[in-house]
Order: sequence, then structure tokens, then C-alpha cells
Amino acid sequence: MAKHVILFDDSRWDHLLPLTFTRPVSELRIGILTIKEKWEYLLNTQCYYHTKDYLSAKYPLPQTNAPCLLINSGIIPDEPILNYIQTMDIGDSLVHGTTLVAAFLPSLPDVNFSPSAQAFPNAKQLPVEPFAIYHAWDLFTQNGRALEQDFELLTRNRQSCNLSPTNNVLNPNNIFVEEGAKVECATLNAQTGPIYIGANAEVMEGALIRGPFALCQNSTLKLGAKIYGPTTIGPGCKVGGEVNNSIILANSNKAHDGFLGNSVVGEWCNIGADSNNSNLKNNYAEVKLWCYARQSFVKTGLQFCGLIMGDHSKCGINTMFNTGTVVGVSANIFGDGFPRNFIPCFSWGGAQGYTTYQLEKALETAKKVMERRNVELDEKEIAILAKVFDLSLIYRRF
Repeated sequence: MAKHVILFDDSRWDHLLPLTFTRPVSELRIGILTIKEKWEYLLNTQCYYHTKDYLSAKYPLPQTNAPCLLINSGIIPDEPILNYIQTMDIGDSLVHGTTLVAAFLPSLPDVNFSPSAQAFPNAKQLPVEPFAIYHAWDLFTQNGRALEQDFELLTRNRQSCNLSPTNNVLNPNNIFVEEGAKVECATLNAQTGPIYIGANAEVMEGALIRGPFALCQNSTLKLGAKIYGPTTIGPGCKVGGEVNNSIILANSNKAHDGFLGNSVVGEWCNIGADSNNSNLKNNYAEVKLWCYARQSFVKTGLQFCGLIMGDHSKCGINTMFNTGTVVGVSANIFGDGFPRNFIPCFSWGGAQGYTTYQLEKALETAKKVMERRNVELDEKEIAILAKVFDLSLIYRRF
């Protein structure tokens, strides 16, 4: 039976801000693939989105009517959840506690439809704990599990390209190199987890990699980089220096020395040379992080928590980020001293104070940055950034 598969956003979209200001939850990367890519790979079908109105032009619902399998976009597919969802019939629904996991509808939902457990009072309780993300920090804390899952998924019954003999390799059976990748004079230690090198990616000489690690397609790991897993560098990135247990979503640069740890960096970001983030408080206390959903700093339950940076943000050379810093979309940070640990979207400045990074100037920069990757800043992307500028106005109290 032909059907649409729609990944729907629930209240966790708000808890995953600022990363989700510019995308649905299912477009977040954890492991090697985005959540949407995982579902498409396992279900062997295209997936659509049910998300915020202002994102729907870029991330649409299907255009034709048909039965629709709705799946919570914050749930990462694994074998147990897949078994339950693949046996669903029209009219079935699944919840876990008070969270809607999936629902099989006879037709396309109305644009104003709000997927929630309350809308399905006769839903079955899922008897297993789903693998899911709820907060931004879940991306790096759960990245190891997701990376190992994706590695198994993408490499099953496939043969890796050969590694050059110039490399120092430990546990080569746990390393997979895609076609077109270049790896020379590097050390790859896959004893602690798998190492995946994507198509046309490059690992330059002297790089030290300890798995689990993924370098996605068309990305570059610079000379002498030091990588501690679990770490994911998404497509189209350039990364150097020291990185520990972090995710860079795509098309961002941290090309020079400096430390990035227990962090998530969005798309189209640039981290200046010798910039560092702290991932551990001096008193070893639990880290608190700004939460948009609660409009306050919340406890993470973590001792190690670094930087969460939204799309299109930049920082100048020698920037020092405090433990548990949240940077919004299109912020431009520079100057000496430690910036505050919550920097709103479209902020311009640093520890000495901020002004508003005006939308026209931010779009001008975004256009130049994207052109360097041969990507157009189109009208849909402009509309999203303009909406984020308006939504974030309440936080820019400079």
C-alpha cells in the first residue's frame, strides 16, 4: 500500500533551539546521518516534514493525498522501534508515556493538525524505551551510540576502499573509507569505536583520530588535527585543532588550532583561529544551559558541556567561550574576555557588549559564505532567517 511517511515535530523542537530555529528536528545530524536520512534509509522511502509554518516552504508536507504514517522526528530508529512501526495499520497509534511516537492516518493531515498523544486516546503504549533526543546536549551525549548504529547500517555487506600504507592503523576492520576519500600519514585508532571516512573527504598528514568518529562527504580534517570520539564532522566542513565528543552539522569551519569539546555547532558557522570553549567548570559542578522553552538556564545533569552554536554564527580569533554557552543564529562574536553564556540570535559584539547584527548585513555575509560552497542563499532561506530575526527580538535587550 502506497503511503507517505511524515516526520513530525513536537514540543522538543523548542527544547532543541537554537539548532532548530532553521530546521525541523529530523534535519539534525547525530551519528553519521541526519535523523531523516536514517528513517529514509531503513524504510526505503522519501520522508516529509510536519514542522513550524515558517519552515514549511523549505521543508514541506507531501503534495498528494494518501495514507500517512506519522513518526516523531525526535526518535532515532533502531531495530525495536522499527519492528513496531513497520507492523502498524491505518488507525493504529503508538505512545510512550505521554509522548506520541507514531500514528497511521487514512489521509494527509490538515496543516493545523497538532500531533500529540492527547489526539489519540486509544493509542497503544510502546513497551520499550525509544532511542530519542530531547535537548541539544543529547546530540553529543548520544552520538557514540548513534554513530555505531549508522556505521553498521552504512557498511553492512560492503567493502571499504583500501587505506594507504602511509597511515598508522589500529583495528582496521572497524574502519570504513568511501570512494574518493584521501587519508595519508594519519593515525586511526578504531579500537575504541568505528571510524567512517565519507566520499571525497580528506584526512591530512599528522591527524590523530580516536573512534568513534565520522568525517562526512567532502569534508577536510586539517594537518595535525587531534580528534577524540565520539565526534561527527558533517558534510562540507574544514576542521583542525583539538575536538572532543562534538558534532558539527555541515558546511562549517573550525580550520585552525583551538579546542572544541562536548559541543554542537550548526551549519555555515566559522570558529576563528585559537578559539576555545570550556567544557568543565572550575568547581566541577553540574553545567546549566540556556533553554528557550523554559526561558531560563536549566540543569543538564552533565559535568562536561561546552558550546551550542546556531547556524550562520561566527567568532573571531582567540574567542573564549565559557562552560555551557549557547549562541543563537547569525551571531558575530569578537574581542577579548569571556562572552556571556547566552548570546541571542543576530548579536554583534562580545564581552564588552552587544548591538544588533542587522538583518541586511547578516544576509549579505550569509550569501558570501554560502557562495564559497556553491550554494545559493535563496528566497526560502532568506525568509527563514528573517523570521528568526523577528522571533529572537525579545532576547536582544542590549
